Amino acid sequence: MKQTILNALLFLTTLSVSAEQPTSLHDEILQQDTAMFEAFNAHQLDKVAAYFDDSLEFFHDQGGLSGKRQSLAGIKGMFDQNNGMRRDLVAGTLEVYPIKDYGAIEIGAHRFCHQENGKNDCGTFKFLHVWQKQKDGWKITRVVSYGH
Repeated sequence: MKQTILNALLFLTTLSVSAEQPTSLHDEILQQDTAMFEAFNAHQLDKVAAYFDDSLEFFHDQGGLSGKRQSLAGIKGMFDQNNGMRRDLVAGTLEVYPIKDYGAIEIGAHRFCHQENGKNDCGTFKFLHVWQKQKDGWKITRVVSYGH
């Protein structure tokens, strides 16, 4: 019995350590995605903006191409509606691939929800983020958002 409890504690300790320190590129990008969208869900525009490189190109299947300033203006417009807009990564959809001497590609699906006419209005969409590893951390240089 004592050994089972010790094994369970050891397992939980391992989980908490791996949650703090990424053990793979997949974990590292998941950590960046999580932090960026925690800021998004808290409607902290300045923190969201810090994840976007100045050279950002945001391709949206319905909205077309926009740069960093235009993209952040769109996000600010969503926040200003004060309708509880939030984003959640769809479990099991995240894929991460290395880009030699640059960074990583993140592919997945995410669900956006907000209140409309007193009801929760949600949609699930696909995305691709290109992350660049820079001296001051990870930055997104390209976004492709599709399936709207």
